[in-house]
Amino acid sequence: MSWSPDGQTLSLIEVNPETGFDLWVMSVKDHNPTPFLGTRFNESVPRFSPDGHWLTYLSNESGRNEIYVRPFPGPGAKVQISIDGGTEPCWNPNGRELFYRNGDKMMAVGITLQPTLTAGKPRVLFERPLLLSPATTPNYDVSHDGQRFLMVKAAGAAETAPAQINVVFNWFEELRRVAPGWKKLDPRGRSILRNDQTLNSLNESEGRNGEFVTSPSLEQLTSG
Repeated sequence: MSWSPDGQTLSLIEVNPETGFDLWVMSVKDHNPTPFLGTRFNESVPRFSPDGHWLTYLSNESGRNEIYVRPFPGPGAKVQISIDGGTEPCWNPNGRELFYRNGDKMMAVGITLQPTLTAGKPRVLFERPLLLSPATTPNYDVSHDGQRFLMVKAAGAAETAPAQINVVFNWFEELRRVAPGWKKLDPRGRSILRNDQTLNSLNESEGRNGEFVTSPSLEQLTSG
């Protein structure tokens, strides 16, 4: 499923006994689902573009899963994005790039929207044995600037699964207590700035070059 940027339309999947997975859309105004794309092949993982004028999706019409884009609400021809198989499509928030996965490879394709949508040649951003989605939906997310990926790393044989999960309530109050010198929360609520140090709400993320970037921990921040 995917919401349009204005929050007025939901793209979703219908399972049809005759045609398999089809793409539907539903307006929040009338709650009336309508078909968007239905063929004898499986279409799934719809994702609205940041401007809301395009819908990327997965289809096996070529005999394997590939990524395509169609204009929304249409009509218009599809544009193939991947060329050697692909799953888990996700837009760069700037709308000029599409990401997807091909096995352990994170792929990127440049997108030109004017005068018509055209796709560049897929390129490998990085290759790592990170956990793939058990389905075809994205098992990762992209930062607002398109430079970081939040991904799932499978625990190694020597790693022990956590025995418990700790939930911290009133986290900001605790931060004020242990670090009274912190300055402010950024407009998106994603980081706390103190003495030019950044404590990200997500402590570890994957960079575009495949290197992990780790931000200071709360302990490091308060002891600095």
